Amino acid sequence: MTVKILDFLCNRCIIPDLNTKSKEEALAGLAKRVAEIEPALDQDAVLSVLNEREQLGSTGIGGGVAIPHGKLPELGHMLILVGRSLGGIPFDAMDNRPVHIMFLLLAPDNSATPYLKLLAQVSRVLKTQEVHKRIMEAPDASSIKKVIEEIDDQV
Repeated sequence: MTVKILDFLCNRCIIPDLNTKSKEEALAGLAKRVAEIEPALDQDAVLSVLNEREQLGSTGIGGGVAIPHGKLPELGHMLILVGRSLGGIPFDAMDNRPVHIMFLLLAPDNSATPYLKLLAQVSRVLKTQEVHKRIMEAPDASSIKKVIEEIDDQV
């Protein structure tokens, strides 16, 4: 079964201008949006899960990309958020470069296999410079979603 990023990405799940100056602010901004989209989730709980994961090692995978992720028992389905920082955010990435694109992936506790497949799919998609360039050049959230839709079909 092919996992599609778009299946877990809602319209309000794209933040085209995540205007933050630090990794902490960026994660807090993403957690805030998650709580707005999923009112049953507590913003602090989401942030806590993300920070716990970051303590294991940065989710900044290099090339201007980070994939913060975690599992929440109270979440009933997988969820992806995309945050874009035009200016870049210091993120302790593997290559020490600022992060411009963040794909936040959250999943319920019991979704190990689909969660890992989705994580791999996101990682594969974001590894290409072409995709990175197209997301950075997209004028708004719907354009970013269209880029993701097109690449989802190619992978």
